[in-house]
Amino acid sequence: MSATIVNTLLEKTAGFSIEETLAFLANEYKDKVVFSTSFGQEDQVITALIAKNDLPITIFTLDTGRLFQETYDVFHKTVKKYKKEIKVYFPEAASVEKLLQEKGPNSFYESVENRKECCFIRKVVPLTKALKGNAVWITGLRAEQSENRHSLDLFEYDANFDIIKFNPLLKWTLEEVQKYIDDNNVPQNALHKQGFVSIGCAPCTRAIAPGEDIRAGRWSWESSHKECGLHQK
Repeated sequence: MSATIVNTLLEKTAGFSIEETLAFLANEYKDKVVFSTSFGQEDQVITALIAKNDLPITIFTLDTGRLFQETYDVFHKTVKKYKKEIKVYFPEAASVEKLLQEKGPNSFYESVENRKECCFIRKVVPLTKALKGNAVWITGLRAEQSENRHSLDLFEYDANFDIIKFNPLLKWTLEEVQKYIDDNNVPQNALHKQGFVSIGCAPCTRAIAPGEDIRAGRWSWESSHKECGLHQK
């Protein structure tokens, strides 16, 4: 059934622009289309498109409790500019308290398993809550962000969350993203100008050097697929 829905969406939106596809989804799945933003460059482009066209798409973000101040700054600027409500989901306090009491505040540095446990508590559980009952999840994923994302499709079924995922910027380059931001005066995280391409939690993110992989700044102390569990095939 999920494959049929994906194929149907691909057929119905063939030749559509991103804005036309977003409008189609908002009309087709009334009140059940959501967009998750972490206020990175790609997500800011999609937020601008949703706001520009006044689309009834719910925008939400995950506040892990360990974000950069610069992320909160762009969050504030975005809400003021577009007058668009952004729902916030937090991790369960009891789970965070238990993690810190048992393993301390920096357990994620000790192993990939510990890091994924922290990501699960702070990101995956809140995301599961945010996606529950919805039909379409819009993301800012791009294929060139990592090797793991090269195989993503424009529309796909995410079995982990039982939802159809739409990746409108999948084929965009970073240059195209930046051009849209510049041309449309879209609020941007100040860290992007300091070498931060992919921005997550403050302890887990660093700037990258010229020529480094885009995801090199995430969990730079470990060798892994550089994913936190939100986006998996």
